[in-house]
Amino acid sequence: MTPPTDAPAALDDAALDRRIAFHPDIQVMEVDFSGLHFEDSATVNRVYDRLEARIGDTGEDLWFFLVNLNGTRIDPAAWIAYSRRGRALNYAHSMGSVRFDASDETRRQIERAADTEAFDPNLCLTREAALERLAGFPSTRRKRVIRPPSHSDEEIARRISFDPGRRIMEADFSDFTFHHGRDVDHVYDHIEARIRETERKWFFLVNLNGCRILPAAWVRYAHRGKRLNEAASLGSARYAAGSETEQDIRLRAESQGFRPNIRNTRAEALDLIEEMRAELLQG
Repeated sequence: MTPPTDAPAALDDAALDRRIAFHPDIQVMEVDFSGLHFEDSATVNRVYDRLEARIGDTGEDLWFFLVNLNGTRIDPAAWIAYSRRGRALNYAHSMGSVRFDASDETRRQIERAADTEAFDPNLCLTREAALERLAGFPSTRRKRVIRPPSHSDEEIARRISFDPGRRIMEADFSDFTFHHGRDVDHVYDHIEARIRETERKWFFLVNLNGCRILPAAWVRYAHRGKRLNEAASLGSARYAAGSETEQDIRLRAESQGFRPNIRNTRAEALDLIEEMRAELLQG
């Protein structure tokens, strides 16, 4: 893999793509973080958003991860996001990860995290040694399976409602789990069809209390949500009381160009919608 020549701060898609390579014959995704400075969580999210998108483009869910950490810097302000996004990516898409050429500082940082977060850092000195270690891991790829939806049409229909007077479409995802991309498409296909019938745009009110978006669903959830908002939303307000999903949405909002607009209660979210309505009228 040819080392990237772009400056570490250049994080557009083309620059990031130079740092990502797929080797289908050995089922390896190679990621070059050499010289990259993760200075904040927004940088982390930008990088991991692109990794997720590139994996999605391959059509294969599972890869071995080979990661070059030579000269990588992870600032304290970025570490929580780096750990969280890395763990989610590994959980959803990795058959095994090996890192190599870690600087002393990065090695110590990752080994400390491994001690507290119970994962094997799998650090090697060279790329060749890392590839040799990966070669000893078993592949867990299976024949592609078309997943059945986890929720019935009737349940989804009950969770979507419209208030024409206030022009609000309400999605109740409370205690709802998106297990994988098939679940995401099932829900969003239903919402899009219902909105098309109205022939108008709506304010979106989304209940995320107890909602779980599993790692295998996140890429599709982000894509479908962005597409729906661009096509049919006058503004979106979400509410959840301190959930894991809330934290993930706030992280991803930093790099995906949207305001998370999350409040603790439904009443607060409705107040936010009225603020957005007033802004539209003024505009």
